[in-house]
Amino acid sequence: MKILFRILAVIFFIVFFGFALKNTDEVTLRFFLGYVIQGPLVLLLLGFFVGGAVLGVLAMLPMVFRSRREVAKNKKALVAIQDEAQAQLQAKSQPPQPDAVTPL
Repeated sequence: MKILFRILAVIFFIVFFGFALKNTDEVTLRFFLGYVIQGPLVLLLLGFFVGGAVLGVLAMLPMVFRSRREVAKNKKALVAIQDEAQAQLQAKSQPPQPDAVTPL
């Protein structure tokens, strides 16, 4: 299975590398307020792809931190429940204590 994934990765690399070699033409990207960027098409596509990936990761961060906080809270609760169950088990396993006898 590992070999299959490596073969697939090499095929994807070759396809994308061929795409990059075929798209080296200069393009002009015009933004608002007169900003202009000129560069090879493949580099501009790569830049926007990386920018989108970074924005996607940044958008996921609050959810990741919230999940980690919830997992930590649940682990603490689980440890408390396990400690309580262990204490109850120990209390049941000890023989009952005799009543105190007071001398007359």
